Amino acid sequence: MNQILEDKNLRKTLIAGAVGNILEWYDFALYGYLAPIIAKLFFPSHDPTISLLQTFGVFAVGFFARPVGSLIFGHIGDKYGRKKALALSVILMAISTTLIGLLPTYSQIGILATILLTMLRVLQGLSVGGEYTTSVAFLIEHSASGKRGFYGSFALFGAVLGIMLGSATGAVITSFMSEESLYSIGWRLAFFVGIPLGILGYFIRRKIEETPNFKEIEEAEEIAKFPILEILKTDYIDFFKSFGLSILQAVAFHLLFVYLTTFYNKVLNIPMSQSLIINTISMIILVIFIPVFAYLSDIFGRKKVLMLSIVLIILLSYPLFKLILTGNIFYVLIAQSLFAVITSGFMGTLPTALVELFPTKIRNTAYSVSYNLALAIFGGTTPLVATYIIKVSSNPIAISFYLIAIAIMAFVITLTLKETAFEKLKH
Repeated sequence: MNQILEDKNLRKTLIAGAVGNILEWYDFALYGYLAPIIAKLFFPSHDPTISLLQTFGVFAVGFFARPVGSLIFGHIGDKYGRKKALALSVILMAISTTLIGLLPTYSQIGILATILLTMLRVLQGLSVGGEYTTSVAFLIEHSASGKRGFYGSFALFGAVLGIMLGSATGAVITSFMSEESLYSIGWRLAFFVGIPLGILGYFIRRKIEETPNFKEIEEAEEIAKFPILEILKTDYIDFFKSFGLSILQAVAFHLLFVYLTTFYNKVLNIPMSQSLIINTISMIILVIFIPVFAYLSDIFGRKKVLMLSIVLIILLSYPLFKLILTGNIFYVLIAQSLFAVITSGFMGTLPTALVELFPTKIRNTAYSVSYNLALAIFGGTTPLVATYIIKVSSNPIAISFYLIAIAIMAFVITLTLKETAFEKLKH
């Protein structure tokens, strides 16, 4: 009976950790996938490139809000509990996304539409800044020893599944709706899909248990008054390692699974519907392999799996981009699918490896702020940087060197990591 209850509680915990990320990342990434449509509706310009750059600029604004969100929700998670932080973040995302779907366009209210869109992207950024990293800490602190990598990967599993649903939604509406319907109501319906997910996420999270680790420091009255100050005093080296490694995840993910859909459409002239189908298939592969590599990291160690994935990224990025540039849809699909496999080792293992660096009383804030700073500076700007690199170099293959350079930096940092897979979580 006890085993049945434990299994039931574990399932509830895993669902609670994943479902919020499905909503958060569906909503947040949908903007990127619908960028060409949003560009015309909110950033009209005679130059399509300028319009698209402005759209990606607001995409980046959402990322710049993430470190602020990570400070707010990280502080709540470390001081008042992971459960409260998770419930608040999912509410904020549901409200801001619904309002985006209700926004009048530039043709209806002029520049005010652009301003309101930017403000709502900031609210989305605040929410995402607290959601993903808090859910990773939540899942790992609920995990049995020896299974932290696998359980911790469910937060990323949910996040990628949400982004995949965003990609799939974009593919469906661009494939089956007329251009007139797409620009009038289709893009709005895509945002409204997030409403039931938000309601579901909130009610699931109201009933979850607080983590044993947080309860322990709460009972011992060891809760940090100002977690961010303690990090800067005692754990700043691990904080910067976490920041550096998160840069690769930020660049790899947003280059390969967000920006490339627009790249296929604008540079390779592949129809948007087919670009999104390619992206959706590659993300299905990513979703499958993330928990597989996370499980392997529990057996062989975080460091070995991270190193293997990084080396493959360094060696294969250039040839895979060459394959993409053929413009052949089959070759493009093969290349992006292979990218999904080789990056899933790093992405699936990294969250747990970084959470294990920090003690309970500062864990939520340390991981949240370091990760979200990296995503704000490097993830949110990836589409802008990639667009600029191609424009300046006049050679699309140049974006592969950007990814390789970041991977080399991550390789050096990984060499300095201590193996944590077989040790107890820091108290």
